[in-house]
Amino acid sequence: MKAIKVTDLKKKYRIVSSTESRYGTLRDSVAENFKKAEEILKRGRSIFKDKKSDFWALKGISFNVSVGERLGLIGANGAGKTTVLKILSRITNPTAGEAVLRGRVASLLEVGTGFHPELSGRENIFMNGSILGMKKEEIKRRFDQIVEFSGISEFIDTPVKRYSSGMYVRLAFSVAAHLESEILLIDEVLAVGDVKFQEKCLKKMKDITGESDRTIVFVTHNMAALNRFCERAMILNNGSLIFDGPVGKAIEKYLSFGDEVREKIEWSERERPGNGQIKIISIEVLNSDFLPSKSVPISQNFHVRIVYEVAIKKVKPQFSLVLSDKGGNCLFGSINNTDTEYYGVQLDEGRYSATCQIYGNLLNAGAY
Repeated sequence: MKAIKVTDLKKKYRIVSSTESRYGTLRDSVAENFKKAEEILKRGRSIFKDKKSDFWALKGISFNVSVGERLGLIGANGAGKTTVLKILSRITNPTAGEAVLRGRVASLLEVGTGFHPELSGRENIFMNGSILGMKKEEIKRRFDQIVEFSGISEFIDTPVKRYSSGMYVRLAFSVAAHLESEILLIDEVLAVGDVKFQEKCLKKMKDITGESDRTIVFVTHNMAALNRFCERAMILNNGSLIFDGPVGKAIEKYLSFGDEVREKIEWSERERPGNGQIKIISIEVLNSDFLPSKSVPISQNFHVRIVYEVAIKKVKPQFSLVLSDKGGNCLFGSINNTDTEYYGVQLDEGRYSATCQIYGNLLNAGAY
């Protein structure tokens, strides 16, 4: 029996140019419109063309999820994973196609979704249960379990707007997992919690699918968690479904997709990952002679170099490099905590690089 049936699902967003989307004063708006009017009169044609473009977040994907199945959904940022969950949660409507869900749906998509900030944790538990169609007595029956699992009993009568992101996720997950829904949709919010709580959440997800016919769709970038929890996974890429099958094959395909033997990844100025303080320009693998290399002998040292740009003064960057095997299992991590006790050296604006040396004979032959 199918709990979720998705048929030719498409979602289009309209992208507006920066000049159209910015917010300004009334004076700026009037001046801008006069300027556009003058241009129209001069050119004799509209200058408003090509100001908007369409972006297809989903390009016609179809899949089914059986009752009690645990489905993993993976892909790069912007692949369409969260859009799928938002459509399944009825947060947004598809442009075309349909998604049919049989049963009550609980969703945990992102911190800030589903709770009213002015209400206390206690009040939000009852509100969420009511939204799921549960009676007050049903919610009362589960209340103590929810609070105990979340571990924030002393703050249960505090407005959730005063919660930290970790506290918020703890309570949100506990509510979604314990209230009586047939379908549970979970996005990458578990990354906010600590490792111990993540383990607790994964165990709970296994328990609830083992004890009942609860269906779970799990979006994550944690390949180890995906491998432990799911038996089936789908890969999305640029809004298209490119793989649907056993989780082991999905992980192997995903980790090798798009970057089969590259010694360097470099981002354009617009696409550089980071925030308002630091953006990463490139990451490259260097051999023992500090030359770019696609592969290195296991007996020799090699290096990973990160080139980055600092946008403001007095920044102390801390870098973490994690090396994983083909299954997504973390083998080791390294951080630049030798510069000072906990953080990097204070830097001013400019371009810098950080290099991590990995010693020879540390790894077995293979791909990482």
